[in-house]
Amino acid sequence: MIMNNAEYCVIISTYNNENSLASVIDSVLQHVDDVIVVNDGATDNTGDILSLYKDKIKIISYSLNRGKGYALKCGFDYACEMGYFYAITIDSDGQHCADDILDFLTAVKKHPNSLIIGNRNLTQENMPRKNTFANRFSNFWFAVHTGTKLPDTQTGFRLYPLARMKKLRPFTSRYEAELEMLVRCAWRGIKIISIPVNVFYPPEEKRVTHFRPGRDFLRISLLNTLFTFLAVVYGYPRKMLRWICH
Repeated sequence: MIMNNAEYCVIISTYNNENSLASVIDSVLQHVDDVIVVNDGATDNTGDILSLYKDKIKIISYSLNRGKGYALKCGFDYACEMGYFYAITIDSDGQHCADDILDFLTAVKKHPNSLIIGNRNLTQENMPRKNTFANRFSNFWFAVHTGTKLPDTQTGFRLYPLARMKKLRPFTSRYEAELEMLVRCAWRGIKIISIPVNVFYPPEEKRVTHFRPGRDFLRISLLNTLFTFLAVVYGYPRKMLRWICH
């Protein structure tokens, strides 16, 4: 079933995922016509692969790797310029199931202007242990910063309400940007809805990841420190004000 609706688009940010990129694009195009791929300075054969789809998708490319947060910002900006109300983000490493896109669209019809986030089964086969720890760590700090609990704050499979977000964009540039967006959307009063999604992780020896444990974990920790302060002086007061006004 192909959703040909000018309200929705799918954004795929990619960096050196030549082995899975084509299959991800093909699977997404089975469900949505409007696809934006952001080539985040890939140095493999990504450019050649994307050239095969130049008549089917919109391609944004730049030469230097700037990080996932920057790629999402570029995708969001272009989607807003084209008038899309919602953008679904999906990773290019093949871990997500494009069939779940329909569940995101169903969920946002029930909860308009909400941020819909996937909830993976973190106990399934081949799930990396570090992913489980990182998710629990992220879930804890998200609850501290917003007063809201989510089962999976680490997945990149999401539907963002662009019109509701307006000009809200990540100011961080790499993996921590996705946690940043969740927290800032919550502070803005955007409802966050979690839905179950499928996930596939190949065996460890075949897995491709660009996560840098030391450096990226440090960046996330620094962001959590900043958000703890901002939650006290901005996030919770704003939440209290909304509660009073309603």
